[in-house]
Amino acid sequence: MERLEHEEWQGSTSGTVWMHRTLMRSFKYLNLRFVYLGMALFVIPFYMLFAHRGYITMYHYFRRRHHFGVWKSFRYVYLNHYRFGQVILDRFAVYAGRQFEFERDGLPLFDALCSGQEGFIILSCHVGNYEMAGYTFTADKKRYNALVYSGEAETVMENRNRILSKHNIRIVPVKEDMSHIFVMNEALANGEIVSIPSDRIFGSSRSVECELLGGKVKLPLGPFAMAMQRQVPTIAIFVMKDSAYHYKVYIRRVEANVAADASRQEKVASLAQQFTREMETVLKAYPEQWFNYFEYWKNE
Repeated sequence: MERLEHEEWQGSTSGTVWMHRTLMRSFKYLNLRFVYLGMALFVIPFYMLFAHRGYITMYHYFRRRHHFGVWKSFRYVYLNHYRFGQVILDRFAVYAGRQFEFERDGLPLFDALCSGQEGFIILSCHVGNYEMAGYTFTADKKRYNALVYSGEAETVMENRNRILSKHNIRIVPVKEDMSHIFVMNEALANGEIVSIPSDRIFGSSRSVECELLGGKVKLPLGPFAMAMQRQVPTIAIFVMKDSAYHYKVYIRRVEANVAADASRQEKVASLAQQFTREMETVLKAYPEQWFNYFEYWKNE
């Protein structure tokens, strides 16, 4: 475990407030598949021509991590951009009142934890469309506290709060003074649910090194250290897009795989590695739904 010299790239939804609200209004009348088609024909080619940083990093991802050939990697770069566009559009479609279907794999685990007395942690990542989990799960037995990047677009934050608050989900923005850590710890002490992005380093620069798809990556130390310190159950949730109106949700238990007398540092490292193994399983099934647009693997 070590400190990084700088934080990794953080993204926010592009576009103006007017553009976002216009998009939401249009979804009340337009067929979602028609919007996807327009994006595929015009928007995605534009981004692939001018957003070279994202294009190159994704090409490296498919070539080096999945060992695709040159032409297959190019094809999957396009598919990745298309899927990411769908994920963004689906978000605004939900804001406009559109409904999606969700197939849940592992729901009994989630329900059992919700029925228990102790709090638990959900580890999320920029794979698939995790935000949709907040629109499909209603936290009727425990309050759901979702840690989010505080630099998101105004319209996105406004609509997130509007919809998620109806599901007993509280948004906790990341703060520079790290006060969000106290909010998370208090929520766990009260037996509530805490959801933490666990694949990008932000706020504190402390990290833990893991292996993912055959290479070394650095994950934020905080989520895994908190889980071990509080001794609470930990799960990973992946929300993967299958078709225009259908998502499949994977809910998986994440536990440290070390001896009971192992050090706390070893337990934290093992928990992080178990999380990356669950993430790797999902990425092998949905390679195009990886949405970290920077050189994620180090020293290559």
